[in-house]
Amino acid sequence: MTEAQRQHRWTVILNFGLVYLFWGSTYLGIRIGVEHIPPALMCGARFITAGTLLLFYCGVSGRTIRYNPRELGQMAIIGILLLMGGNLTLSYAELIVPSGLAALLVSVTPLWFLVLDSLLLGHHRISKRGVIGLVLGIAGMVVLLWPDLRATGALGRRELWSALTLPLGSFSWALGSVLSKRWESGADRLSSTAWQMTFAGVGNLLLAVVIGDFSRVVWTVRGMGAVLYLIVCGSWIGYTAYIWLLGHVPTSKVSTYAYVNPVVAVFLGWAIEHEVVNQFIFTGSAIVIASVILVTSAKVRERAAEEELVETVGD
Repeated sequence: MTEAQRQHRWTVILNFGLVYLFWGSTYLGIRIGVEHIPPALMCGARFITAGTLLLFYCGVSGRTIRYNPRELGQMAIIGILLLMGGNLTLSYAELIVPSGLAALLVSVTPLWFLVLDSLLLGHHRISKRGVIGLVLGIAGMVVLLWPDLRATGALGRRELWSALTLPLGSFSWALGSVLSKRWESGADRLSSTAWQMTFAGVGNLLLAVVIGDFSRVVWTVRGMGAVLYLIVCGSWIGYTAYIWLLGHVPTSKVSTYAYVNPVVAVFLGWAIEHEVVNQFIFTGSAIVIASVILVTSAKVRERAAEEELVETVGD
C-alpha cells in the first residue's frame, strides 16, 4: 500500500466516523434544543443560519449559486420536504418521544426509499428480499411502540401519537430525496444543499411566526448551545463528510449510516439524558436494523451497475 493509498484510507475512516458520530448525535441535540426553544423556531434558526452561511462560502469559493426560477423552485420543494416535513416533524416528536426511540423509528427511511424509488424513478422492482425487509421493518416498529400501544395513561398515548408521526416524517424525507434524484440537473451539490437549507429555514421561521413561537421561546445557554451544535456538527461537519464520502466511496457503504446512527443515538440518550433502554428497545432495534440491512443489500444486488439512492441533508 502506497502512502497516498494509506492516507486515502484514513481519510475515509475519518469521514465515516464524522457521519456516524455527528449525525447520530443530532437526535440528542434536537431533544435538548426543543426543551425551551419551540421546534419551528429552532429549525428555522438552525437552517437559515446554516444555509445562508454555506451559500456565502459557496459564493466566495467560486461555486455556482445563481440558478433559474425553475431550479430554485425545485430546491425549495426538496428543502421543505426534507427539513420541514422530515426534520421539523422529528423536532416536534422529540418534545415527548425519547431521542433514542425517535432515531430508531426514523431509521426505517431506507424502506420508504425502496418503495418511492421503485414508484417514481422505476430503476428497480421490489425483490423478495426487499419485501421481507419491509415486513420486518413494520414488525420492528410495532415492537418499539408496544409499551405505548398497551399504555392506558395520557402520557403513554401522547408518546404513541407523537411516535406515529415519525414514519410520516421519514416518508417526507425519502420523498424529498427521491425528487432530488429525479430533478437532478447537474447543479453544484453543495450550493444546491445550501439553497435547500435556506428555503427550509425561511419556511420554518414563517411557521414560527404564524403559531407564535417567538412569544413562547426561552433563550437558555443549554438551548442555544444545542442549536449551535446542530448547525456546526449536524449541518456543516456531518453533511460535508457525507458529501465527500459520496464522491469517494460506493453509495452502498455510505448508506450504512442508516443503521449506525440509531445505535449512537440510543447510547447517547441513555448515557447523557438517562433515557430508558428496555427489552423492547433492544429487540425492536435489532429487528429494524436487520430490516434496513436486508433492504440495502437487496438494492445493491439488483443494481450492481448503478449506485443506490441515498440523497439526504444533515440532522
